[in-house]
Amino acid sequence: MLSRLMIAVATAVLMIATSCIFPTIAPAKSANAQVPGVYPFKLGDFTITALSDGTLPQDLHTLLSNTNPAQTDRLLQNSFLTNPVEASINAFLIDTGDKQVLVDTGAGNFFGLKLGGKLQTSLKAAGYAPSEIDAILLTHIHTDHSGGLVEGGKLIFPTATIYVGKPDVDFWLDRTNAKRSHVAEKYFDEAAKTVKPYLDAGKLKSFSGKTAILPGITTYPTPGHTPGHSCYVVKSGGESIEFWGDIVHFASVQFPKPEITVAYDVDKDAAAAQRKKQFARAEASRLLVAGAHLPFPGVGHLRAAERGYAWVPVDYRWREP
Repeated sequence: MLSRLMIAVATAVLMIATSCIFPTIAPAKSANAQVPGVYPFKLGDFTITALSDGTLPQDLHTLLSNTNPAQTDRLLQNSFLTNPVEASINAFLIDTGDKQVLVDTGAGNFFGLKLGGKLQTSLKAAGYAPSEIDAILLTHIHTDHSGGLVEGGKLIFPTATIYVGKPDVDFWLDRTNAKRSHVAEKYFDEAAKTVKPYLDAGKLKSFSGKTAILPGITTYPTPGHTPGHSCYVVKSGGESIEFWGDIVHFASVQFPKPEITVAYDVDKDAAAAQRKKQFARAEASRLLVAGAHLPFPGVGHLRAAERGYAWVPVDYRWREP
């Protein structure tokens, strides 16, 4: 009996000693997938939700003009970045209580399976379904803003009315403009695949000039990046926000140097002039703005800086109202 007890004690001591020398290694956990990008906040009586469509790498050495790689790298270094940079693709949902309004729709599957195309996941995580969307406000007709309108040639938002500037409709849905401009023909092909189905279905409304779209929502033209590029002003309860689309693409280089343009601009000079105008206006008026390619959630303010402007993102909040 005693010998068995001694053996048991000796065995236990040996096990403890062994575990100290050779600790048990827990099996490695597999990396979890990135959670959906959803950030809601109140604007008066409205709820605004930033929705991520994902990100994609961008080579600024080949995309930018009115700069050079050395200057670009210095500007990136100031923001602790290196080329290429990861650009956000942001969309925004405006819930007025009566209407659900989407600003832009992301890229859909036009960039492949791994780049963009996350909007539906984010929209579902926010508690909304495509069939609930009443209106879609396109800042302009570029695939990373309109690609999410369709899938397999079918309307993803069958109950929604699409709003977009008439100059963009006239430009992008007329393929002959490809020959009269420096723009690649693929953009016209993609416009025909994404926007034209809604036009054919009688679900597209174009506008010219400053236009009241819905109660509390007004658009104003900001041409340059595209002929019909437009911003949307949303007001509720004495508060306001402006959805800027592609007034700015790359915060780290274009806020300090607004004259820097990007290959996606249809009219580079007009785009640069428009950017300078909107930056100055936003800084002077302390506007709350939302950008399609600013780091998610892409909402904040501009302030004057030693060189140009600086981006000040909104404070993060996660609590009950």
